[in-house]
Amino acid sequence: MKLAAIDIGSNAIRFQVSSVLDNGTRLLFKKMEYVRFPLRLGHDVFTTGRISDKSKDKFKKLMHTYKLLLELYEVDDYMFCATSAMRESENGAELVQEVRNQIGVNIEVIDGQREADLINRAISSFLTNETHLHIDVGGGSTELNIYVQGEKLHTRSFKVGSVRVLENRDSPVAWEDMERWIKDHMKPQYGKVTAVGTGGNISKIYELAQLKPHRKMSLKRLDEVIAMIGQHSIEERIYKLQMNPDRADVIIPAGNIYRKAMAWAQSKYIFVPEVGLKDGILLHLFEKNATQRKIEFVNVEDQSQGKKISPIPSKKAPRLK
Repeated sequence: MKLAAIDIGSNAIRFQVSSVLDNGTRLLFKKMEYVRFPLRLGHDVFTTGRISDKSKDKFKKLMHTYKLLLELYEVDDYMFCATSAMRESENGAELVQEVRNQIGVNIEVIDGQREADLINRAISSFLTNETHLHIDVGGGSTELNIYVQGEKLHTRSFKVGSVRVLENRDSPVAWEDMERWIKDHMKPQYGKVTAVGTGGNISKIYELAQLKPHRKMSLKRLDEVIAMIGQHSIEERIYKLQMNPDRADVIIPAGNIYRKAMAWAQSKYIFVPEVGLKDGILLHLFEKNATQRKIEFVNVEDQSQGKKISPIPSKKAPRLK
């Protein structure tokens, strides 16, 4: 079975095709194709409220390209998901309809709750019985989830994101709302809080922190890495720190969202499992199509590095890197 996930974010659009393989004893998940295209829809939407004609033309070409890739890979099932930029755009629904009519691609514009639910599918196998604050920072929004003893108790989406902050389109009210929500819902009886960070920016910060694999990153180390990045120009971040151009300018705004959320939750450490919305989409598609449930789920590409995703209890869906 071949599955594909298309994550239409505010800062970039990601496309992944994965093959689900059965070797007789366990189910294997192998990445076949991954494309990240830097189309920043959030720049248009958060400054003018609309997706520009130039961006619309690029978007349609990209959707047509992705559709061709789906056909070439002979994908069995797929899902196009659009998040905050598309759902907030005045002409987002119009663009979605044009893509459906002209290209034959159906795009699902999801709200913050649905976005959080899909991402949670991808991180759930990494959670322990500790108290966790899951922080997912996108270009236009931040999704927060609170887990206590493996159970999600609270979830909320906020209009605070890396592109929105970069464009100075974030509201002080949204920041205050997020701070109040975290402090109100992080009860003292929950015990110490370990943050879980998802998103491309926290993954890059974690890489620059140069920690041993699977180690938690302290809030102090997070602050140090953000400060180090701030000492480099955009050009130096691209050439010296090996960042994509569309990552180099948003990484500090994103990093500050993670560090503030951690500070408000009094969390001293953050775990970065390097999964995101596209991984949650793939899991959703698998669950929708799978006939087996008593399986073990492993990312094939990680086996050589000794990484293994935890076994799957028979009553739970498979987990994904």
